[in-house]
Amino acid sequence: MAWYLIRRILQMIPVFFGAIFIVYFLMFATSGDPTAALCGDRGCTDATKAALEAQYNLDQPFIVQFLLYLKGVFTLDLGKNFSGRPILSVIADTFPNTVKLAIIAVIFEAIFGVLLGLIAGLRKGTWYDSGLLFFSLILISIPVFVLGFVSQFVFGIKLGWTTPTVGSGAPLTDLLLPGMVLGGISLAYVLRLTRNSVAETRDADHVRTATAKGLSRRRVINVHVLRNSMIPVVTFLGADLGALMGGAIVTERIFNINGIGNQLYRAINLGDGAMVVSLVTLIVIVFVLANLLVDLLYAVLDPRIRYA
Repeated sequence: MAWYLIRRILQMIPVFFGAIFIVYFLMFATSGDPTAALCGDRGCTDATKAALEAQYNLDQPFIVQFLLYLKGVFTLDLGKNFSGRPILSVIADTFPNTVKLAIIAVIFEAIFGVLLGLIAGLRKGTWYDSGLLFFSLILISIPVFVLGFVSQFVFGIKLGWTTPTVGSGAPLTDLLLPGMVLGGISLAYVLRLTRNSVAETRDADHVRTATAKGLSRRRVINVHVLRNSMIPVVTFLGADLGALMGGAIVTERIFNINGIGNQLYRAINLGDGAMVVSLVTLIVIVFVLANLLVDLLYAVLDPRIRYA
C-alpha cells in the first residue's frame, strides 16, 4: 500500500503542474493587457503601466512569470490582488466557507442519493424505481440557478425556515439550504449510479451464494450488495468534491456566501489574473487530493482489490 501511495503521488505531480500551466497560460498569455482593468476607461500612463508590470512580473518573459508564480505557490507568497490585499489572506477568509458548503453538499448527495438509489436498485422495474428515476431526471433538468432562486424564495422568504442570504461567518445553519441546492443535481447522478450498480450486483453469483447460505437479508444487502456497489459512487463523489468547489460560483452568488466561488467570479470580472490563477490552483489541489483519497478507499470497499 505504501508503494502504491508513493506511485500515485508521483503520477499526480505532472497532472498538477500541467493543469496549473494551462490555466496560467490561458489567463496571462492570451487575455491581452492585464493592467487595463486597473486603470479604467482612461487607460494607464506609461509610468503607471511600467510600475504595474514590474509589480506583477508582467515585464518578464512568460516562462519566467510562470516559474515565479510556482515559487510563490511553494513559499505561500501568492502576491496581492488588484485591491492590494494579499491573496493568501483572501483565501484564508473564504476557503473555509466553501469547504463547509461543499462538505454539506457531498454529505447530502451521498446519504440521500445512495439511499434512494439502493431502494430503486433493489426494486428494479417497480413503480418505486420508475418514480425515483423520474425524480432524478427532473433534478438533472433544472439549472442550479433556478433551483437556488426558487429555494431561496420559498424556504427563505415565504416560509421563513431559513435566512434568504448567508450571514457573516457562514454558520452551518445558514449553509444547509445552499448546500442542498449545490448538491441537488449531483444527488440525481449518485441515485442513478447507485441504482444501476445495485441492480447489477444483486444478481451476482456471490450474492446468490450468500443468500443460499441463509444469511439475513440485511446482511446480504449491507455487506454483499451495497459495499460492492459503492466503487463507482465513491469515484463520482471524489471527483464531485472538487467540481462542487469550482461550481459553487452560482450558489455562492445567489446566497451571498463569501467563498471561493464568489471571489473567483469577482476576480474574473475584474480581470485579476493573479487572483484567478491562485483560486484555480487551490481547486486543482482539492481535485488531486480527492482522487488520491478515492483510490485508497477502493481497497477498503472491495477486499479483492490488491495493490502491488
